[in-house]
Amino acid sequence: MAGRNHEDDLSYEGWRVAGAASVGVFVSFASLLVYTFGTFLKPLAEEFSWSREAVSAAFGIAAITVAVCSPPLGLLLDRHGARRIIVPALAIFGGALASLALLTPRLWHFYAVFVVLGIVGNGTAQMAYTRAVSSWFEKRRGAALALMLSGSAVGAVVLPPIAQALIDAAGWRTAYALLGGMVLVVGLPGVLAFVRERPSTAVARTTINDGATVREGLASRAFWILIVVLFCSSIAQNGAITHLSPLLTDRGVSAAGAAAAVSAMGAAALAGRLLTGWLLDRFFAARVSFALLSAAAFGTWLLSWANTLPLGVAGAALVGFGMGGEGDVTPYLLSRYFGLRSFSTLYGLTWTAYAIAGAIGPILMGQAFDVSGSYEALLLRLALATLAVAGLMLLLPRYEATQVTDGAPRVVAGL
Repeated sequence: MAGRNHEDDLSYEGWRVAGAASVGVFVSFASLLVYTFGTFLKPLAEEFSWSREAVSAAFGIAAITVAVCSPPLGLLLDRHGARRIIVPALAIFGGALASLALLTPRLWHFYAVFVVLGIVGNGTAQMAYTRAVSSWFEKRRGAALALMLSGSAVGAVVLPPIAQALIDAAGWRTAYALLGGMVLVVGLPGVLAFVRERPSTAVARTTINDGATVREGLASRAFWILIVVLFCSSIAQNGAITHLSPLLTDRGVSAAGAAAAVSAMGAAALAGRLLTGWLLDRFFAARVSFALLSAAAFGTWLLSWANTLPLGVAGAALVGFGMGGEGDVTPYLLSRYFGLRSFSTLYGLTWTAYAIAGAIGPILMGQAFDVSGSYEALLLRLALATLAVAGLMLLLPRYEATQVTDGAPRVVAGL
């Protein structure tokens, strides 16, 4: 129990692991690619005379690839640890992103690069870091996960305006080359220096090895509620993120203003993640999630008709706050319900659902615009769907009632 007290000390090594993981997440697929994709959407469409649906399909292809590759990556993480997976994944991700500077007018070339990005995507993102971070924390796990995930939110604040500035100053090709190089220069050193699972002590072995098998996780009602919630909310989240910039510029907002709205979404996501981390260590996570998803639903509704920069910023901020905090909830609940024994594999399966929906959302948004010239009707439906799945979170059992028997948790299904 003495190890738990160390979690309140900022000099505790676990906080260095979480901080380095946050930097890694900052330059990951889930941050660098996701939050800058919309900034490149119009320049690519105009350069090659591609439709927005065609450009958006690349993001969908990457998301589907992430969906397919996440469970195997999770299995590798459970067997070999974070560092051995993250280092090669970051190297490939950075190189592939930089290679877009050499993009040709052939759509298959664009799509092929995004397949590569998707294969290694979750080897660079929070899924790869969460098991390592969780192994260092019990009492302050919510705060530690929030710190790690804040890297993505910081990326959402600073990366879109950086990408827009690079495009304006040097063109989209140079922008892609520099962003890809940043992955190697910023991400790799911290991973090599700090990211690792807790050393093999008695406490660490108990924390890491206890928990449910994959089969027991798949048999749980709680797991499938999380899958449904992630799937539905991801459609709205990824659709809004990837099309926020064109959505606002179509309504008269400047490109710089649209980039500022994306940054506002990221700033709100950062606030949501940090606040959620504090809340998760003190309140039942399912109720925290209900409030977060409700806020995201309201933000999506605002974006469905926002025609000024202030309204666009408000809607984007609500989506960012809700979805940013929700990013803390899933790994936290998985670790509380099922332990760390098969954590990365189960987390990978939830990412499969999230990524499939993430592929659907941007394509639906692009298709809606190409057919009707507007995003309004689809965003309204997505807002209602997000609100509906928020209610599902209230059906989750309390993890405080979980009993561990023979190393595997048995979740009591009461509320």
